[in-house]
Amino acid sequence: MAVTSAALLRLQLRTELRKARIAAGLTQRQVADRMEWSPSKLIRIEAGEVGISVNDLRPLAAAYGISDRRKLEGLLDMARGSRRMPFTEYRDLYSKDFMQRLALESAASVHRQFAPLLLPGLLQTEEYMRAVISAYGKELPEDNVDRIVESRLARQDVLEEDAREFSFVLDESLVRRVTGGRGVMRTQLERLAELSGRPHITMQILPFSVGAHPGIQGPFTLFEFLAEGMEDSLFLEDSRGVTIASTSPEETRQYLERFWELEDLALKEGVDVVLRRLAERVAEGGDELEGLLQQDPA
Repeated sequence: MAVTSAALLRLQLRTELRKARIAAGLTQRQVADRMEWSPSKLIRIEAGEVGISVNDLRPLAAAYGISDRRKLEGLLDMARGSRRMPFTEYRDLYSKDFMQRLALESAASVHRQFAPLLLPGLLQTEEYMRAVISAYGKELPEDNVDRIVESRLARQDVLEEDAREFSFVLDESLVRRVTGGRGVMRTQLERLAELSGRPHITMQILPFSVGAHPGIQGPFTLFEFLAEGMEDSLFLEDSRGVTIASTSPEETRQYLERFWELEDLALKEGVDVVLRRLAERVAEGGDELEGLLQQDPA
């Protein structure tokens, strides 16, 4: 079972179990008492933080009144297939919410991200990663830095799956700030240009000239799922880099509309050409990048 499929199966399983509990008219406390579990165990299962064994799932399904054999076998197959979740070897590095983000990222059909402060991890070259980590993580042991880099590079495998869709809106500062030195930044800009030319990846740049804009409050990421019963998810980051997750339909809708507004304001055509021009300018040692994003990319 592919890691991506494992993540999707666990997400589907948690959704189905929560729906079944609500349909049975039971609270989490009532179910925990019946199963002789701690309430936190059920909460973690419904949050997708932990899996559920086949031995636990059978009596839980009975408690929910699930008697249809086909329905039960479907749930059991989900439980079996969701055992190996992605990136579990990095649990000591990341928060619970960020681990949830990694699972959703590995399974989402559509990925939308607005980045005003830092290039998304999915887009970073290894040298850029190390430059960024050295700026904010001076206290991190070298082994941890290596593992963070390793995990970010592993996450980028999803970009090779052209059945998925990716949309990024990047603030102009991200492609203008020379991070890690000119050589590192040139390679990073060339990588962005290459990615922006792929049919399933859309990359746009939000120019300084737009002034105040709908994304001024900070970065956010939206994950959309085409699988039936899957809830779209929103992830926000605060100034400390803490990840906050939400599956509220209303909040997710608001941020989706915000993302569409940012797309309307951002540079759409010729982004790969602009990025290559920036890469050349950085390599030449030029600092005068003013107006480059407003030039005709043809």
